[in-house]
Parts: sequence; C-alpha cells; structure tokens
Amino acid sequence: MHTKLNYEKADRPVSFYEYNTSEEFNKPSVGAIVKKYTIGLPFVILNAIRGEQPAPDYTGVTVGEGGVARIETMTEDEYECSKMLSECVSMTLDDKNGYLSISATMPEAVVAAEMAQATVTLLQKYITEFKIEKVQSNLDFVQERYNEAKANFEDIQDRRARFRDANQNTTRYSARTQFEKLDAEYTLAMNLYGELASQLEQAKISVKETAPILTVINPVTIPLQKSKPRRAIILFGWTFFGVMLGMGVVLVLPSVAEITGNERLKGMVKMPATEKQNIA
Repeated sequence: MHTKLNYEKADRPVSFYEYNTSEEFNKPSVGAIVKKYTIGLPFVILNAIRGEQPAPDYTGVTVGEGGVARIETMTEDEYECSKMLSECVSMTLDDKNGYLSISATMPEAVVAAEMAQATVTLLQKYITEFKIEKVQSNLDFVQERYNEAKANFEDIQDRRARFRDANQNTTRYSARTQFEKLDAEYTLAMNLYGELASQLEQAKISVKETAPILTVINPVTIPLQKSKPRRAIILFGWTFFGVMLGMGVVLVLPSVAEITGNERLKGMVKMPATEKQNIA
C-alpha cells in the first residue's frame, strides 16, 4: 500500500495509501454530501453525540523474547486500504503447470500496470526469502563464527610475532615454553579459521543453490482497453431482462386478472384485445 504510483490527478508519485486516504485526492462530491446529510444523517448525529472515538494505541505491546513486539498492527486507514488492495490485486495459482498469474484492477491503466509490477517484485522478494530462510540462517551463523575465529587468529598471530621478536636470541627455557604455548594456540586457531572459511564458502554456495529462479513469462503491460465496466454486456443483459419481463407480464397478467377477479387488471388485459379487433 506504500508503493509509489503515478496517478493522473497527482503531480508527483503518490502511494496507494496516501491517494486513498488524503483529503487532497478524496474531495467529497456533491452526491456524497447529499447522501451523507440525507440517508446518513442519523449516523452523523449519532457520531456527533458520541464524539470522535480515539484509535487504539498498541505502542505498549511487547510480545516475544527481549521485549520485542512481534505483532503487526494497522491503523483504521491502513486496514481499509488493505481491504481495497485485496479487491484490486488478484493472484491465480496454476498447480498443474506451475505458474502464477497476477492481475491488478485500478481506475487508471498506467497505475494498474505499476501496481502489477510492484506485486511481482515484492512476490519475488518474499518467495526468495522464504525459500532460503533455513540456509541463510546457517550462513549467518557460520559467518559470525568465522568472524570470531578470524579475530582470534589474528590476535594470536600478533602476540606470537611480538613474543618471537622480543625473545629471538634468548636461551631461557621459560621463553621457549611460552613460545611453544603460543605456537600451539596459533596452530589451533589457524586450523579452526581455515575450517570455518571452508564452511563459509560452502554455506554461500548452498544459499545460491537454494535460491529459486523465477521467470516472468508474460511481462506486465499497460492495458489498452478497460476491463470494467463492460457496457456491451450490461446493455445486452438489461435489454434481455426487459424483454423477458415484458413477455412475462403479457403472459402472466391475464391469468392473474382471471384468478384475482380484479376489474382494473381485466380492463388492462382486454384493451389490447379490443384494439386488435378494431384493427381487424
């Protein structure tokens, strides 16, 4: 909902959320004002009596380890925008052929294409993160151990070099013993550092191997024709409905007049018959 889109009414890229919640782009029409103060007048009075209800504050929510909030919260405007998005953007999964179709229905053609492209980009990002989550976690762990082993190895390497320079010509057994200890620590640290370096490279390869390859078969295009409303279908549908309704009235009305004995209905039914007799 925070994707920047190029609306015709806006002189700058505006997010879906801002465009649908800002008063700059949502000035009420005359019809909406009339409806609000006629049909919706009781609700206006009721809201005025109750007063403005404050939005719930969830800033104090702390769930999870370390007091870190793990619950996603939305404002009322964000909730309404999320419902609008669920109606605007649709995805259809074809399990048999293994592909996903994404479509966006928006008031403007360019905005619809931009929203569809943003959906594709976000979907690729989340699918990739989901697929490599386990191996990425292992890579992060190995990377931390590698950094620790590297820092420890470099520290021992520096201490060993300084000790060796300071005691290069000494013949004391204590100095030799200390150097042997440093040498053993150096060898151990070097072996660990080398092993973790090898594991780190293997973990990086695993991440690349696990990362899914998503191919766009049909790229997003700007639609040339409106998908809604379908005026021809609406016109045909209402015409058909009118014809069927007229035929139903003509066929059913005589029976209803005969059953109910309503003189007015009988008069309405007999008039066309009389006209036909006069014409004949």
